[in-house]
Amino acid sequence: MRPAHLIIVLGKEFAGAAVGHHTPVMLWGPPGVGKSQMVAQVAEENNVEVIDIRLSQMEPSDLRGIPFRDKDTVEWAIPAMLPDMKRHGSRGILFLDEITSAAPSVSAAAYQLILDRSLGQYRVPNGWAIFAAGNRQGDRGVTYSMPAPLANRFSHFEVDINLDDWVSWAYRNQIDEKIIAFLRFRPDLLFDFDPAHNPVAFPSPRSWEFAHRALQKFSERPDLLTGALQACVGPAAGVELNAFISNLDQMPDLEAIVRGDDIAAPKEIDLQYAIASALVGHAIRAKQTVNAEHVHGNILNYASRFPQREMGVMMVSDMHRAIGEDLFSLPEFTVWADKIADIMIYDQV
Repeated sequence: MRPAHLIIVLGKEFAGAAVGHHTPVMLWGPPGVGKSQMVAQVAEENNVEVIDIRLSQMEPSDLRGIPFRDKDTVEWAIPAMLPDMKRHGSRGILFLDEITSAAPSVSAAAYQLILDRSLGQYRVPNGWAIFAAGNRQGDRGVTYSMPAPLANRFSHFEVDINLDDWVSWAYRNQIDEKIIAFLRFRPDLLFDFDPAHNPVAFPSPRSWEFAHRALQKFSERPDLLTGALQACVGPAAGVELNAFISNLDQMPDLEAIVRGDDIAAPKEIDLQYAIASALVGHAIRAKQTVNAEHVHGNILNYASRFPQREMGVMMVSDMHRAIGEDLFSLPEFTVWADKIADIMIYDQV
């Protein structure tokens, strides 16, 4: 399932925890596709805490607690990391990460916690959702086959790779627009992992965020930039990204486009992707300013100047996802939509 839809599923499951309709969720996917980021986003949207427990680093007693004698009986000291209303609040997310990397004895200790929301006398507070994530056995990680009793305690979702969803996330998190443009130009490189070769660095949603950080640190050091990018996303993708960025000095004046000047679109397809991504970034930054309608209108006017109308459709779609339906009220949007109506009708068929 694509990440945008999974965010909705996780949000519904979180809300269901407070009313008794919650089913624990298991997210499956290769490394670096954003499983933990989706859980963090749901927590942020609901202003609650995430307790992240890495089961791969646990012993069974870490979950069950330590036994101690109380007169003639043995009690169990409840681990402080488990959700507690006084310490953590009445609502939150218990996230069992790397669950498929946990030893079978640790997985067995989690059975009761996941299904019954309890361990001995301990109970998970009603407002807390339980989510888990792990890699598949073919992903070259340290994984165990999930036992049927544990698997039957979850609803299971596999995380798909979706470029539009990643681009929306990237704009929200201020990822460098040059990286967004490059992945629009080379969408197959958003995730390129071959477990048969077991690469150290490879392109993934997570490693492209690392590449963004490398750009901020090494963009003024061209002698180091290529190596830094390769260290994040692998040798081939790092070289391609650096070559793409080096070619961007031929881009037209973006500020002139935003002002509404008559600027022609370049013929080179890589520069068109770069312009489209940069203009979406300008649109997002203008959203809360008094000039917003003027800037958005001029960007919409420029959408008609791309040699391929599909490039304008991509740019306006990204703007809509980032800005919202206010875009539809602009007169420039109506003019642009009339020009590409045949494309939109064809796509719907």
